[in-house]
Amino acid sequence: MSVTLDVDFVRSQFPAFAEPSLQGQAFFENAGGSYTCAPVIARLERYYRQRKVQPYGPYEASRLAGEEMDEARTRLAAMLGVASDEVSFGPSTTANTYVLAQAVRKWMAPGDAIVVTNQDHEANSGPWRRLAEEGFEVREWKVDPDTGLLNPEDLENLLDERVRLVCFPHCSNVIGAINPVVAITAAAHAAGAFVCVDGVSYAPHGLPDVGGMGPDIYLFSAYKTYGPHQGIMVIRRELGNLLPNQAHYFNADTLYKRFTPAGPDHAQVAASAGMADYVDDLAAHHGITGTAAARASGVHDLMRAHEVALLQPLLDDLKGRNSLRLLGPDRAEDRAPTVALALNRPGIEAATELAAHGIMAGGGDFYAVRPLSAMGIDPEHGVLRLSFVHYTSRDEIDKLLTALDDIL
Repeated sequence: MSVTLDVDFVRSQFPAFAEPSLQGQAFFENAGGSYTCAPVIARLERYYRQRKVQPYGPYEASRLAGEEMDEARTRLAAMLGVASDEVSFGPSTTANTYVLAQAVRKWMAPGDAIVVTNQDHEANSGPWRRLAEEGFEVREWKVDPDTGLLNPEDLENLLDERVRLVCFPHCSNVIGAINPVVAITAAAHAAGAFVCVDGVSYAPHGLPDVGGMGPDIYLFSAYKTYGPHQGIMVIRRELGNLLPNQAHYFNADTLYKRFTPAGPDHAQVAASAGMADYVDDLAAHHGITGTAAARASGVHDLMRAHEVALLQPLLDDLKGRNSLRLLGPDRAEDRAPTVALALNRPGIEAATELAAHGIMAGGGDFYAVRPLSAMGIDPEHGVLRLSFVHYTSRDEIDKLLTALDDIL
């Protein structure tokens, strides 16, 4: 018998749903940052109350502080299907990508090239594109201007022996289409290139099996994945050891320190273990057992099934309206529940109108200036973005649909 997500249990794990100031409002700007789950909040508070000392020292509070930081990295790595030293933390995904780009800049040789897309959030585009200033060739894998999708055949035409790195999103933060990471990675690897995947817009919908998918770099943001404000990056050992150290010279031999130039935020790293707690709590509640990776995979599938069931009615409603342009696929299975709408007025105006109906949504360009421009949408006009995750309820979808009837 198939198991369905217990949304009441899920929502009980998020203090925001019991917060008086948020009552009567439905949250549809999750792609900008999710609510934080209770285990993360509890760990963060405990760290600040009991462990706010320099970690890894000989005294008890320091020892426990270091252990909690290590726990976060070890448990998340196991759920992502990679080695514990292949996971590291930084202040944000944008900052992490910038650091990696500086390492790649030193590693590449004259005549080398990289591939980027114009489907990305600027965090996984801008830092790589700046390598052109150093004389390296930057090749753009372009979206279809009508659909916003990336055609894998177009990538084949960009790959040759000069390409050292291919950078693309697991899914776009405005188009929402889920890209075939395994196939793209295989094509890049066959051409001798490494792969960097921006998973910021995908990871909140279930932790991915990074080890199984095969990319050399996978980046996502904890604060969009029910955790603290940290950027989490997977760097597989082969590439991590090839790239020059970006940290203190005496940290060069530790993979998870090589790409963290400054000291980490101890408390937030430790609190990230609460993300693993939450996945395990969901697994236990729904009878999902096995290894950490198996538990994470089972929870991923539960989350996605719930999201797909809620997303399809919304897409069906929107694609039937002549007053808007729905970006990305209209089949829920093909996309994340991040839905951008191009309207006949600025997106922020529509978001403001929705706020009066108890709908928390966003309007603007969402740092996706390149994909919007590629699709003929004025970034200054922007889009209305409606994004949800697995803790969203069917009642909230109904509330949204009613509100959309009033403002569109």
